[in-house]
Amino acid sequence: MQSIYEKYQLKHVINASGRMTALGVSTPTPEVVERVTYGLNHYFEIKDLVNKTGAYIAHLLNVEDAVVVSCASAGIAQAVAAVIVRDDDDLLLNLHSSSKVIPREIVLPKGHNVNFGAPVDTMVTLGGGKVIEAGFANECSAAQLSAKITSQTAAIIYIKSHHSVQKSMLSVSEAAAVARQHNVPLIVDAAAEEDLTSYYQAGADLVIYSGAKAIEGPTSGLVIGKKTYVEWVKRQSQGIGRAMKVGKEGILGLALAIEQYLTATKETGAEMVDRMSGFIEELNAIPAISARVVWDSAGRDIARAEISFDEKMIGKTTYQIMHELKQGDTAIYFREYKANEGKVEADIRSVSNEQLNVIAEHIRLLVKGI
Repeated sequence: MQSIYEKYQLKHVINASGRMTALGVSTPTPEVVERVTYGLNHYFEIKDLVNKTGAYIAHLLNVEDAVVVSCASAGIAQAVAAVIVRDDDDLLLNLHSSSKVIPREIVLPKGHNVNFGAPVDTMVTLGGGKVIEAGFANECSAAQLSAKITSQTAAIIYIKSHHSVQKSMLSVSEAAAVARQHNVPLIVDAAAEEDLTSYYQAGADLVIYSGAKAIEGPTSGLVIGKKTYVEWVKRQSQGIGRAMKVGKEGILGLALAIEQYLTATKETGAEMVDRMSGFIEELNAIPAISARVVWDSAGRDIARAEISFDEKMIGKTTYQIMHELKQGDTAIYFREYKANEGKVEADIRSVSNEQLNVIAEHIRLLVKGI
């Protein structure tokens, strides 16, 4: 039988970049795939499904309430709309056209106003909000965050991500204290984070996760938090959320993926280091290449291989090398955030030991003869 790759003339991919949207994020377990198939082949009262799966997930996580959405970025937009619209039926239907004078400002640290594949600012705007930056690109204290809050503030948003500036930034708990001081909600975007409860426990009113990244569910998102705020998020299914609706299969698939995630034995950073040791030795034996272990910049227990290229010796830029590794029948992707410095990172969570050998061999062939 002709494979999907053959039918559509698609490349095979070795994903050493991590759980990235551009590559399809992750691969769910067979049990989750089976649950998705079940959902596709049955009918449900969707509101009932949303409410009862949300309550079930909330029980698993020991939070007040939860709702499955289409993805984490949709979660940001709907969470922003939720804290602006609240219980206003007219505003629900006329969020962007209403002339009502209501709080619409969403305050966030300047170093958190990032592009994660789309700008945070765009997601806030979709939700009817206006971004107000606090602090500076390289720092934001609780006092600086507090100074930007006015009567027009609808919420504070905190982006917990490797994309965000890490140094000299207040913590989630400090942001929660500022939110309580000013009686405004705190929204935390924790899309790729692995801990599903700590930010809620730290005082966030709404926390948003990707269902397909750390949890490895189907394409989906998860919003957890205080019951009133989650109910307001659910109301957005009649507003902007209509354009971001998640299917029945995604809801059921994510619910099971969360169950599995909470009980599964996960590969630790130390185990990743051990699995990478031979790979790093191979790379260090290649002329003009050096490799070492580095740890996740956002503090997660994820070890990666940082690979440095001597561009002068190789006669190519790191960007050119990355481009060449994506050619051919198998495309190899790395984390390229430091390619301008001649460095990339290999995230091995979705890479087999055999694929590590393939990566090393492709790099060896690229620098052969220097």
